[in-house]
Amino acid sequence: MSNSSLLVVGSVAFDHVRTPHGENPEALGGAATYFSVAASVLHKDILLSGIVGQDFPTDIVEMLEARGIDCAGLERAEGETFRWKGYYEGDMNTAVTEDTQLNVFGDFKPSLPEAYCEPDYLFLANIDPALQLEVVKQVKRPKTVAADTMNFWIDSKLDDLKKLIAEVDIMVLNDGEAAQLTGEQNLVSAGKAVLEMGPSVAVIKKGAHGAMIINKDEIALIPAVPLETVVDPTGAGDSFGGGLMSILARDKVDHTDMKSLRKAAGYGSVIASFNCESFSMDRLKTLSSDEVESRLSDLRNHANF
Repeated sequence: MSNSSLLVVGSVAFDHVRTPHGENPEALGGAATYFSVAASVLHKDILLSGIVGQDFPTDIVEMLEARGIDCAGLERAEGETFRWKGYYEGDMNTAVTEDTQLNVFGDFKPSLPEAYCEPDYLFLANIDPALQLEVVKQVKRPKTVAADTMNFWIDSKLDDLKKLIAEVDIMVLNDGEAAQLTGEQNLVSAGKAVLEMGPSVAVIKKGAHGAMIINKDEIALIPAVPLETVVDPTGAGDSFGGGLMSILARDKVDHTDMKSLRKAAGYGSVIASFNCESFSMDRLKTLSSDEVESRLSDLRNHANF
């Protein structure tokens, strides 16, 4: 039985990250990179679309391809790769940005290879919603389309963002973004307000407090894995998305199946927890499916009452 293809479109970057546990000045980052590496732990038909500069090492591309991530859609352009610098302190739930250099990412216009235009599943990682909409137009309608966003686009591109939200099946955003987008401080009300914009499902990420899944009939609460030490939370939300979508693709189910969504979000929570145990994707790159299953079992025990 063939795999279901999972296409992700988004940023590929280098991060300079500082946390109470140290500093990593040249960490592999980017929403699409975290998503695809996380997804590849449990699924092996990942299609990656993004843009990098001439400075992007070929050995990183080889590492991604060795994980079953197709990089034919990873465009290489004249100039430097997108770079972000920031730090975490306190509860480490929020990054403080010190510097952003878009570089070649500033001119990114996704143009999908022909082989990418009929994916079974599509995840639109956090980029300009006008570009996310362009991707939707380039593909034959997948079984499930999910999208992520951020506060910057809610502020600056709200009309485009609302057009995008109307086109997706699952809208993923964090608790602050949900409140900002809808004007609702209560997350249940915010989730229902997101559904009124068009999607079948709203997934609201709550950082160290897990995630809430809302559809028209049900609400599911998925706990985060309780970690004693968080080394670097960069990319945790993208890793959660990668885990969630990889299970939908692996199991060949869609967004209409709430039981499957709960299961997929549980995997997402577990994979995000491993991501937090190291800088960049170092822990994800060594993560085995057996380790994921063991921690998922622990999480189910933690949440059982």
